[in-house]
Amino acid sequence: MACVGVFVAYLPVTSVSVSLPAIQRALHASTSQLSWITDAFVLPMAALILSAGVFGDVHGRKKVFQAGLSFAVIGAAVALSAQSVQVLWAGQALAGLGAAALLPTTLALISHVVPDPHQRAKFVGLWAAALMTALAVGPLMAGVILDHAAWRWIYLPTIPVAVLTMMIAAPLVADSRAPGSRRLDWPGQITAALAITSLVYGVIEGGADSFSEPRVIVALALAAVSALAFVLAERRSASPMLDLALFRSPAFSATTLIAMISFLGLIGFFFVLSLYFGMVQRLDTLDAGYRLLAVTAVCLLVGVVVGPLMRRISARVLITIGLLITSGALVSLTALDAHTVFGALAWRLALLGLGLGLVVTPMTATAVASVPHRLAGMAAAGNNAFRQVGGALGPAVLGVLLTTRTTDTLPGHLAAAGVDGATARRITAAVDAGGLGTVARMDLGADTGRALGALSAAFLDGLQLCLIVAAALALLAAIVGAVLLRTPRAPVPAAPEEAKPSPAVEPEPVLAGAAAAHGAARAPLPQPGGRGSASDTAGVSDPGPVPDHF
Repeated sequence: MACVGVFVAYLPVTSVSVSLPAIQRALHASTSQLSWITDAFVLPMAALILSAGVFGDVHGRKKVFQAGLSFAVIGAAVALSAQSVQVLWAGQALAGLGAAALLPTTLALISHVVPDPHQRAKFVGLWAAALMTALAVGPLMAGVILDHAAWRWIYLPTIPVAVLTMMIAAPLVADSRAPGSRRLDWPGQITAALAITSLVYGVIEGGADSFSEPRVIVALALAAVSALAFVLAERRSASPMLDLALFRSPAFSATTLIAMISFLGLIGFFFVLSLYFGMVQRLDTLDAGYRLLAVTAVCLLVGVVVGPLMRRISARVLITIGLLITSGALVSLTALDAHTVFGALAWRLALLGLGLGLVVTPMTATAVASVPHRLAGMAAAGNNAFRQVGGALGPAVLGVLLTTRTTDTLPGHLAAAGVDGATARRITAAVDAGGLGTVARMDLGADTGRALGALSAAFLDGLQLCLIVAAALALLAAIVGAVLLRTPRAPVPAAPEEAKPSPAVEPEPVLAGAAAAHGAARAPLPQPGGRGSASDTAGVSDPGPVPDHF
């Protein structure tokens, strides 16, 4: 049930990504509105994933699991009936809320049912495989559906799968709660959600209009104030959502920064790549899905190999090499043009998958191994949350760069293509008002072919800028890894009275199972306190170190 749950949670991620060109044509959406389609799903996941784990601790993980499936169904139903981009945003947000509930609780349910760490490793490995399967299947499923039906039907498969899972789970899945006295951190949750949402809103709307707009200035100011309020709230909270003591570990701070920087560039890249497939190469969704499979499939295969490699090669070396490969792959993609064949594209995307596969698993394992054992679950959840923040900012930042660069160079390409001044001004005005997709809907007569060719050339200028920025971000993350990542030092042994285990507290199964599943079971985990303390239960419901790959 847990594997099906995480499959349901991640099915919309890549199925929606490759369907963006079709959605843009159907709903006449601008590039900034398309950014919000992606971010409407990622934002709730980034803002609520930590609290969802705590909510399962307090009220029962089975209840949160069922609630997550319910939100996935409701979100899919709303998106399925959407006649406007705003309604689609609402559906995506509800589905993202469901994903935030499902990620931590699915791992916690596995931990409760399979107490033996060695046996649990096998099941957590299946959990990770289910996640990657959803990412790989999504584009292909969307492609088949869009070959025979409208874009909205890509949301239909989620509904029967989630409903059937809820029905089967009701009698079969046992409920559980975490021992101890964890409670919801409402000040931290509210300020975190405000900070993340205001920041992404300010970046998207500032790029679409102007960063001097009053509403954009207010949004960015609110983001700064909310971030400061979050820090103050967490410092004073008796049960913080994210213990700021984690950042005293250089390795944890480095991996968190790497996660946010690299995923900002990479998720933004996938956003603009899907538009390249649709607007420049005029591919249908199924063909675009096959191309994205070159990334996800290689990443999955490399992830299987990386676990054993971590016993011989340090995480610092793997992460740095992986990010350098990723940066190189992104630079190689700047050679793309409107006529690039699949063979020339495939090896570049496979190289990107290789880089990703070398980064994600050791990055999360290092974040967990670099902090005291009692904070390991929270460390994995915090690393995941910052990764999602980077993923939310990616489409916003690169979407702004893509639109700005394309509109700036479009007049020159129109003139070079022989489009006369009046028609060129009409096209540029339409693009400024309605986004890049408006050109395809304009009746330009004999100038249609030349105008679309000029738009493709201008889009490629914007794509190259996005690729260079994404590559620079990956390179920056590689430098951070090479300079800051260090093997955690052995901790000072705990005093005898602190190390006495308490039989009333269950162990931290998520951490042990997930680490073993990724070959990180032998990584040194500092344990300054006893495993039996009540505070050790933080790792039970927070998502363990199985990576959220995209």
